[in-house]
Amino acid sequence: MKEGIHPEQYRPVVFRDRNAGFSFLTKSTVRTDETVEWEDGNEYPVYNVEISSASHPFYTGKQTFVDASGRVDRFNKRYGRK
Repeated sequence: MKEGIHPEQYRPVVFRDRNAGFSFLTKSTVRTDETVEWEDGNEYPVYNVEISSASHPFYTGKQTFVDASGRVDRFNKRYGRK
């Protein structure tokens, strides 16, 4: 094997979604300096994510719709046929 191209350590890591207040423990090679105490009393490295299944619109069913009609009207006004 080549030296220096493989991850150093495959270990338990807590992934935390700050927007939803949701976190889960899994194994990963992600590098982080921050740690957190988990439910079992052990301390694990923590990696903050912006979105997870707890906050993603596909999984929550709370999709936000953008006002597309205003954009279409603006496009037609600017580039539409006259």
